Amino acid sequence: MSRYPKGYRKPPDSCDSCLAWGDFSGRLCQTCYMFGRSHEAAACVGCRRVQPLKGEYCRLCWCQARLNAKMATGMPTVNGEVMAPWLKGVRHHQLFFVGLHYRRGSALTALHRIRVREASRRPPPVSRSRPSSDWKQLPLFEQVPRDYCRLDPAAADLTNPWLAWAKYLAQRLAETRGWGWGIRFAVNRGLAIVLTGYTEGDVIRHSEIFTPLRALDLRVGHTITDLEEMGIFLDDEEPFFECWLAERLEGLAPGIAAEAEGWTRVLRDGSSRSRPRQQATVRLYLNQVLPALLEWSNRYDHLREVAREDVLAHLKTLHGRHRHDRLVGLRSLFSWAKRSGVIFRNPTSRITVGQNNYAVLQPLLPAQVDRSVAVATTPAVRLVLALAAVHAARVAQIATIMLDDADVGNRRLTIAGRARPLDDLTLKLLLEWLEHRRERWPNTANLHLLINNQTATGTGRASNRWVRGPLRGQEATLERLRVDRQLEEAMVQGPDPLHLAEVFGLHEKTAMRYADSARALLEQAAEADP
Repeated sequence: MSRYPKGYRKPPDSCDSCLAWGDFSGRLCQTCYMFGRSHEAAACVGCRRVQPLKGEYCRLCWCQARLNAKMATGMPTVNGEVMAPWLKGVRHHQLFFVGLHYRRGSALTALHRIRVREASRRPPPVSRSRPSSDWKQLPLFEQVPRDYCRLDPAAADLTNPWLAWAKYLAQRLAETRGWGWGIRFAVNRGLAIVLTGYTEGDVIRHSEIFTPLRALDLRVGHTITDLEEMGIFLDDEEPFFECWLAERLEGLAPGIAAEAEGWTRVLRDGSSRSRPRQQATVRLYLNQVLPALLEWSNRYDHLREVAREDVLAHLKTLHGRHRHDRLVGLRSLFSWAKRSGVIFRNPTSRITVGQNNYAVLQPLLPAQVDRSVAVATTPAVRLVLALAAVHAARVAQIATIMLDDADVGNRRLTIAGRARPLDDLTLKLLLEWLEHRRERWPNTANLHLLINNQTATGTGRASNRWVRGPLRGQEATLERLRVDRQLEEAMVQGPDPLHLAEVFGLHEKTAMRYADSARALLEQAAEADP
């Protein structure tokens, strides 16, 4: 739980882990926060503090060792074997500001800038085609995993025809997707590491190249894009959903775990009778039913043994919203089991869920809206604020708007498949953002309306976190602005659910909820009016 009240902006402070001074939220700076998520905490060998450790040393000791090595040799290094003597020689710590330390190969190092400048002056690679061979040696054994960590980009075999073809494809991708010279240099360097000694028939796996490329701070995603274009890449990375599902099903009886896994996969992938759900919804459903499944796993081996009395006894321990959500999840699970023939009788049938007693939606105060407007200082944030406050667009809908959805000539904007007229304010903010987008990323191939530094070099959409990030911590968030816009429409035009459903594309129950809240607010205003 945060130490500061909602809406309060924390002043600049010192990080509790690396002691760096800067402007960040929470106890830790962003780098230390991510460092702590991937490393276990213990007593540091250097400073004796209990902190997340990487090779027995905390991040503060690593930063000081890199600084000492760079001052002595002039070259930044991150390799564990090379850094071992420098880590042991740390006797003091030089305090620093947040964001001053970077890994080897960072675009801020002088050596990298010199190489990028030299690479920009070189002529583009000549046209190449896939290398052909007259014969191919069939593999006798399965391909032995290669250790790319021992390869040096300076010792790459530049005469390899596969490397020449890869660089030509990288040049084409850079032109079509608007990659800058820094990205091109990093991709060519990564290709030199990966394709050294490559022969036809070899397969480059994600698990083999991810760690060495990340250690050199190279562009893993862009390099993989080029390797996929060549047709020699195999993505053997285990999906996050599979790891999460296996972890959540631990502790269940084998039969119940298998049935819960089948239901979860149907929720995610869909079936002939159901549509696929988002992963966030799937995780929510499984987390809701897990306590009940863990309780029944102590007595039963399969869901077919669960009776109606077991469900009622479990629901008696819950009240309010918790009972409602648990019963909704259990009804979904047993309904799937009944359709699939896993059980003979649904134990949750005729157990009423009940109606939610929603509170009356309250409009935002003008001061709350003004504070959010004051935070919107960039063209992207101002446009996002207008889309939520004027057009009642959700965060995911804003992130998925394409350039073709904005018809400036006819003053129409398509949001989630519904064409809406562009008012003067939204049109002005849209034109400002398009001009900024054209100046900032003139060569991008991304067709989404809203892009940032990460998505401008690809084709994917911006994340929901990035869209809602500038207004995080404000009372008038994007979601509350969207709700306030729909509530205002109901109060101005009258509490008519059909009108709300037609204007905003709401479900009939959601439209009725807004109409009821507007009616209650209007009645309160009429009673208070002398």
